[in-house]
Amino acid sequence: MGGSNEIVDQSVTEVGSEFEGSRTTSDPRFAVCLVSGGMDSCVTAAIAREENDRLAFLHVSYGQRTQARERRAFEDLADFYGVEQRLTVSLESLARIGGSSLTDERIPVAEANLASRQIPTSYVPFRNAHLLATAVSWAEVLGAGRIYIGAVAEDSSGYPDCRPEFYAAFQRAIDVGTRPETRIEIRTPVIHMRKSAIVRRGIELGAPFALTWSCYRNEDRACGHCDSCALRLRAFREAGIADPIPYAD
Repeated sequence: MGGSNEIVDQSVTEVGSEFEGSRTTSDPRFAVCLVSGGMDSCVTAAIAREENDRLAFLHVSYGQRTQARERRAFEDLADFYGVEQRLTVSLESLARIGGSSLTDERIPVAEANLASRQIPTSYVPFRNAHLLATAVSWAEVLGAGRIYIGAVAEDSSGYPDCRPEFYAAFQRAIDVGTRPETRIEIRTPVIHMRKSAIVRRGIELGAPFALTWSCYRNEDRACGHCDSCALRLRAFREAGIADPIPYAD
């Protein structure tokens, strides 16, 4: 990943120098949107496009198995929405820490069990806090007043950092941990929606689902058997809409 770090460092320098000292308050109609490349972040980006005058897209890689495919989905979505301000960051520390089947090849990605209430092997410990912290730092530099993230509470039985109370707590951290003139609001527009409702909302907004990627295992054809694939397939099935991405079977 050495090459990607070089690019990330350059991007951060360019973005910081462009906006350094140019803003003293936060623009409530300018948003940083975290875009993983999955269906939830795609619909969240579509909602953010509707609700704001300006957007900046942020993508975070952390050594996950499908990071190259997710990065491609991010770039495709940024192109689709015409977002020029985009930043990709690598958090290699999460891969080095391990503890997740997404970042440690020695831990197999489990077969989907949507009835389980146990934390799945794909949970990356406290990942969303790292993502939000990066987004807050960039938003404060840019002068953006909002951060959008496609967290879904339907996932919260497995992922503690997808729960609404987590974002309420992080909002308090932003309020006390940034400059007095900074006003940054976390927005989680799909957090209380079922996945099928997210699909329907995306169709209403013309979200390009064909450009997205959700599979935890594969980068060419989605496996159809990991938790993420199972949630996605169920969502499209319940919505009565065909999923446009290719599956292995």
